[in-house]
Amino acid sequence: MSDRSFLQWPFFEERHREMAERLEAWCETHLPVAHDEVDDACVGLVGALGEAGFLRHSAGEAIDVRTLCLLRETLARHDGLADFAFAMQGLGTGAISLYGTPEQRQWLDRTRSGQALAAFALSEPRSGSDVANIETTATRDADGFVLNGEKTWISNGGIADVYTVFARTGEAPGAKGLSAFLVPADTPGFEIRERLETIAPHPLARLGFRDMRLPRESLIGEAGQGFKIAMSVLDVFRSTVGAAALGFARRALDESLDRCRHRELFGGPLADLQLVQGHLADMALDVDAAALLIYRAAWTKDQGAERVTREAAMAKLYATDRAQQVIDKAVQLHGGDGVRKGHIVESLYREIRALRIYEGASDVQKVVIARNVLESRALAGG
Repeated sequence: MSDRSFLQWPFFEERHREMAERLEAWCETHLPVAHDEVDDACVGLVGALGEAGFLRHSAGEAIDVRTLCLLRETLARHDGLADFAFAMQGLGTGAISLYGTPEQRQWLDRTRSGQALAAFALSEPRSGSDVANIETTATRDADGFVLNGEKTWISNGGIADVYTVFARTGEAPGAKGLSAFLVPADTPGFEIRERLETIAPHPLARLGFRDMRLPRESLIGEAGQGFKIAMSVLDVFRSTVGAAALGFARRALDESLDRCRHRELFGGPLADLQLVQGHLADMALDVDAAALLIYRAAWTKDQGAERVTREAAMAKLYATDRAQQVIDKAVQLHGGDGVRKGHIVESLYREIRALRIYEGASDVQKVVIARNVLESRALAGG
């Protein structure tokens, strides 16, 4: 049983603890799932999470970030693909939750019930962390907009029913000239140009838009608000990436504790060796420190903070980077088993790496943090 004492921290209310216990029981019954057919597995997971009622937390007018983080941490600890399936429902509809019209928000009934899959289409071949470089265009015409361009590394690409797509509408140069659009997958001119494979299999694709016509009602928020919308969504969901990394790290620590207590070396268990104890101490420290940063960011947002850019960036950076280290130590403590295909520690090693890249790479998070603290000092007159 993984350590659950953190649920007693003052960040949480009784409703969070009750939800966490229900989810834990569900995970023990339903996870992990087979990953052989990753598309089918994700569709099945979304349906099961919707039927169990957990997807209702993924979207809506009042998103509770602590709940999102608890859900992602717990799911990731049991099955990385289950975490992915849940996370994309929230991220893919985040712009609709925060800025959508009543008509657009009808999609949330379907995504929260697990009847439709969602995707967030921001990254491009020449625009990843630098959102201001987006080249996909949305040109106004008499009926609405015409989209042309390409997106890549889009999670749920190829299986999603609805996409939030960011494109340049040209109200101003750079970041101020972007807009967000709701795009159903059956829209003429929408193409799946390539399915992408990674070391930890997930549904990913390169998307194309060829003279794709969208009605005015597809615009999410106002024209020129795209950058603001994207950053607002990431402000909510970036902390949850750290939570997923925390789930991976907790599982790696749990597996390592069991290994070290039962594996014999030099006439006694591994856990008796001081060097091994040092590794376990470092792992436990990293897990708790990451949890504190994650749930501080989530609590701050839930208390009504308009932006938690600094807190979310710190949580995401620290949790993902340290989870990488925790899992690497777990591999070392497991010896040959740690690199054996199909072993949980081996799968964690593959799962964690992408989290240090997507939704803002680690080096970019350092830039975000530095700029934020510098701006805060300037405003304070220091």
